[in-house]
Amino acid sequence: MASEFAAPSSPKVLTDVVLIGAGIMSATLGTLLKQLQPNLTLEIIERLDEVAAESSDAWNNAGTGHSAFCELNYTPERPDGSIDISKADKIAEQFELSKQFWSSLVENGTLPDPDAFIHAIPHMSFVWGAANVEYLRKRHAALLHSPLFQGMEFSTDPEKIAEWIPLVMDGRDPAQPVAATRMAIGTDVNFGALTRTLFEHLQGLPGVKFTLGQEVSGIKRRDDGHTWRLKVKDLKAGTKRNVRARFVFIGAGGGSLPLLEKSGIPEANGFGGFPVSGQWLKCVNPEVVARHDAKVYGKPAVGSPPMSMPHLDTRQINGRQELLFGPYAGFSTKFLKKGSYTDLFRSIELGNIRPLLYAGARNLGLTKYLIGQVLLTPTERIAALREYYPEANPADWQLAVAGQRVQVIKKDKKQGGVLEFGTEVVTAADGSIAALLGASPGASTAVAIMLDLVQRCFPEQAATPEWQAKFRQLVPSFSQKLADNPALCAAVRQRSQDVLQVVPV
Repeated sequence: MASEFAAPSSPKVLTDVVLIGAGIMSATLGTLLKQLQPNLTLEIIERLDEVAAESSDAWNNAGTGHSAFCELNYTPERPDGSIDISKADKIAEQFELSKQFWSSLVENGTLPDPDAFIHAIPHMSFVWGAANVEYLRKRHAALLHSPLFQGMEFSTDPEKIAEWIPLVMDGRDPAQPVAATRMAIGTDVNFGALTRTLFEHLQGLPGVKFTLGQEVSGIKRRDDGHTWRLKVKDLKAGTKRNVRARFVFIGAGGGSLPLLEKSGIPEANGFGGFPVSGQWLKCVNPEVVARHDAKVYGKPAVGSPPMSMPHLDTRQINGRQELLFGPYAGFSTKFLKKGSYTDLFRSIELGNIRPLLYAGARNLGLTKYLIGQVLLTPTERIAALREYYPEANPADWQLAVAGQRVQVIKKDKKQGGVLEFGTEVVTAADGSIAALLGASPGASTAVAIMLDLVQRCFPEQAATPEWQAKFRQLVPSFSQKLADNPALCAAVRQRSQDVLQVVPV
């Protein structure tokens, strides 16, 4: 498709790339494509009046910088008692790709100030009880076999753990067995700030059009069979227009599924979505906030889903250190925080009814869990917090609403329908349209997801020596596996730390 890219021209000329949704995924893809081919034409369409206002916003879902250092759901225990680190390896590697890409953008001036979006902070796992302590010990030993987890510390010493995370140990029963792991090279990423900076840069480039407050109401393949017509409505003026595009990316978060269904591509058949809302407890006592400097993840309660991983989380938001605990899950039929309560019902089609029903029948435990979360009282929320911060004072915490997640439901030949807890990229056979569905670890692995998408949707260009060289320039470990190359892993990490100015704590 490289030969089909047009140089910037009049609005009547087919737009090379249209990005629907102004979140971290579109920002990453748009930046990557303009780095690879500066003369392509690009339009970003966002229904809200600001960018990064849904899941990319720091107060919603994104922010941890998922590296699999502390998230215990990425290292399940096998039936024989051993620990499976394959998913942790994959996610850690993907986050390294993100840091390499951001480092290259800092070096070429696209991201002028890394301090605006990324900071160093230890990533920790904390557990209690003899069985959980043994699990964490085995997890630590297993992870040390991978170069991606070198330097991880492990301790069962209450005094050492109290040095790392005093809030977690203050007031804790000294007879309670505890254990913790610590990765000093962890980071906190404000994906809202990062998204805004990337879009600010894109807006200043030739051939880029940026439209806010406009909604894509229809997507249809044109008669030529290879390009697309988008119906776009200005939500304030009420005016409508058509946009013609060679390639369309649907990166609208929870709004991606309804738009994907409108495209009519057969690859979208059978996909459904299950929305899950979230809440945080936000600390409003500056003295308490100042005493905690880590991201501490624990094990979820028995029977709860992976999305419920509890954490006591330090973040840098708008120049201030914040402390959050959660998330507390809930249920809403909205697909977006600023969406409609009819979103879920309007997403149901003949092609996805069966997967939805089968997935629902097989996940009754999730339904029960969500009902329980919705019915939590303030006292019960504080009780959950006190498992991680025993001396928590209810007066120091306020409830804050997080973003919406839409978990993917898709067809499965054996089970009829399955509920997925990751991300899923759906593309047309000719690569002319793609959509990103799903949630965590989403934002943290945006670069890896978009590198894969570009190679799938633009295979001819991606295979050229020019693009291959640019891939390696932007992401030095491109097409190599860090888990199998300790020297390369160490080198790219050191470069990222130096360029992004994230000195291990």
